[in-house]
Amino acid sequence: MDQDQVLDEFRAAGALLEGHFKLSSGLHSPVYLQCARVLMDPKRAARLCAAFAAKFRETGAEIDLVVSPAMGGVIVGYEVARQLGVPGIFTERVDGEFALRRGFEIPSGARILMMEDIITTGLSSRECIKTITEWGGNVVAAGCLINRSGGRAEVGAPVTALATIDAPTYKPEDVPDSLQAIPAIKPGSRGLKS
Repeated sequence: MDQDQVLDEFRAAGALLEGHFKLSSGLHSPVYLQCARVLMDPKRAARLCAAFAAKFRETGAEIDLVVSPAMGGVIVGYEVARQLGVPGIFTERVDGEFALRRGFEIPSGARILMMEDIITTGLSSRECIKTITEWGGNVVAAGCLINRSGGRAEVGAPVTALATIDAPTYKPEDVPDSLQAIPAIKPGSRGLKS
């Protein structure tokens, strides 16, 4: 599956949105990728995650476990883990920080793929990786369906993305006039910091 085919899947699901969005990071953008709409179709989710798994296998990285940050990474992490034939677990926020709950554990030294749906700034990925390493896991790779940073976001591990786009983002004080003229929508799952 090439990049255009990946983006076509997002378009077909009504998940590639244009307007004025306030992202979970607090940044503003004229582009939003609503991955939950893509993953709500099990066949589409399986196609995308199978394509990601094939691309990831080409890296030669060996893993024991897939770990994803909740909320956005739960479905994609599960399906990628299934496609790769390894277990998949997720971290979730407790008092604003990622933690393992539900009896999940990371064996010391386990080789981990940290799997996200979308990478923008890499903050959630870095926070998830921090939790994994605190548990003794060895993050050998990070993955996402779409890296919207143009590949610039640093997460602390080599990133494999099914597609990479360069969607502009702006600090609140740098939002262009044309975007300021449109009311901002906050579609993200993480609470915004003041």
